[in-house]
Amino acid sequence: MLFWLQLFVIFIQVLLVALVGYLMLLTAVSWRAPRHTKQRESKPTNRFLILVPAHNEERLLPTLLANLYQVDYPKDLYAVHVVADNCTDNTASIVQQNGAHVHERFNSELRGKGYALQWLLQRLWQAAEPHDAILILDADSSISANFLRVMDARLAQGERVIQSYYAVRDPEQSWSISLRYVALALLHYLRPLGRMILGGSTGLKGNGMVFAADILKKHEWSASITEDIEFHMALVLDGERVMFAPDAIVEAEMPHDLADSQTQNTRWERGRLQMAQTYVPQLLKASWKAVRAGEYGRAYLLFDAVMEHIIPPFSILAGLTGLGFLAALILFIFDPMHRQNIGTINLILGSVNIIGQIIYIFYGLHLVQAPRQIYKALLYAPGFVFWKIWLYIRILLGRDKDGWVRTARNQT
Repeated sequence: MLFWLQLFVIFIQVLLVALVGYLMLLTAVSWRAPRHTKQRESKPTNRFLILVPAHNEERLLPTLLANLYQVDYPKDLYAVHVVADNCTDNTASIVQQNGAHVHERFNSELRGKGYALQWLLQRLWQAAEPHDAILILDADSSISANFLRVMDARLAQGERVIQSYYAVRDPEQSWSISLRYVALALLHYLRPLGRMILGGSTGLKGNGMVFAADILKKHEWSASITEDIEFHMALVLDGERVMFAPDAIVEAEMPHDLADSQTQNTRWERGRLQMAQTYVPQLLKASWKAVRAGEYGRAYLLFDAVMEHIIPPFSILAGLTGLGFLAALILFIFDPMHRQNIGTINLILGSVNIIGQIIYIFYGLHLVQAPRQIYKALLYAPGFVFWKIWLYIRILLGRDKDGWVRTARNQT
């Protein structure tokens, strides 16, 4: 019986090694990626439309709008358009008071960010609003002063879809926000750096995304609960790469505690699972077709998108790794014969997984120059892992099936 348990655990460990190994590959090559955009010698020329979907955001919008009018970019080359989507507060009047364009939308059936953006884009195209590129921002965000200059330079170099570094604002407010900072440093900074070197696509993170004007006309923006992931899949299958601008930074407010962030996490993870079920088969089929055609660059682009789907959230991966190592240790102790050294191999694989993830975490924090407080917050990571695993179990059991729900905001 112990022998077959050992074989089962070693099978799981090998699968985990494959996932952790891919993260280590991205980590290893990320050091070669440039972290600064070469600025244009000439004056900026690209005109941006900045789109902000907002639902009852009267508290946070003034900060974003003030921030947007302080960026280092010619004021005649960008315009801010806010869609006040099904608002019951003073969002619309606050937008007007701050000098931006407001578009009020009321539709109780088609609710959510995706529908709001679809509607706003159609209005702007019908009005023939002149633009070269579109930037999508969340209402709880702020951008770095150089943001538009970085994007202008990259558009001038021929890049068509660009994702900024989406980070956490004020990460030291609470341990849960600090842990979200860690997660985004890995998912939104380290991995994209590695992907740029290997020829993959950064992915769209839902905030701080820039699109050349023709992209959003060719591909309709998705209205699913994870509209950014679905739109990214449409781009990758069409051969488009999302490029990464590590020196253009967008920071967003995060919920103070786990209770406030539960609806947001549930929506994200449920949407991720749905996207994986829908797109992994398509991506694998297209990748194999590219291999047979000798298009190895395209094959990797598609395969990398598959890996982004099948690698679980890092807290889940860490939890599975910990359980795998614990199972290997228990079996090693209760199998004094150590038949065919399987127990030793299990322990080695479990150790490799744990060490690989430690390197991945600490190198990612080093890359973003994380404050010291962030490292202290890692002491709370076990509790967060258990919470995330429980959340995943609820999703897999079919719980929390509500539609779009606005994420709870921190109150002043």
